[in-house]
Order: sequence, then structure tokens, then C-alpha cells
Amino acid sequence: MGTAERRAAVERIKDAEAARDELRDTLAAVGVVLPSLGLDDASLARDVPRPLVDLGRCNPRVARQLAAILKGSAP
Repeated sequence: MGTAERRAAVERIKDAEAARDELRDTLAAVGVVLPSLGLDDASLARDVPRPLVDLGRCNPRVARQLAAILKGSAP
């Protein structure tokens, strides 16, 4: 991987981290915590990383809370 490709990969990872942080902060503002929220390790391990935000796991109470919030924001 050349320098330009490395820079592009770093930018994609930084963008995914920012998206993860924005989602975590927005969810926290409405009282929802997804304890496993992070970046998907497998998507970072590729020769050319294509980072994915992994929402992870949560208990049923948090899943229902998140569903209720999303239902309330639907058009």
C-alpha cells in the first residue's frame, strides 16, 4: 500500500471513529448506552480498510428504549 492509499485508509478510519462518537454522544443525550459500540475489527483488518461502525450488543431494555426513540422520530 502506497502513501496515498495509507492516507485514504487513515481518513476512512477517522471518519468512522467520528461517526461512532457522534452516534454515542447522540444516544447518550437521550439516555441510551450501547456498551459494545465501536469499530468492527474485521473491517479494519483488510488490506484496504473499509471501516464499519459496529453497534454491538445490548440488553433487551436498551433495545426497546432505542426502538421507542426511533419510532418517535419516524416521519
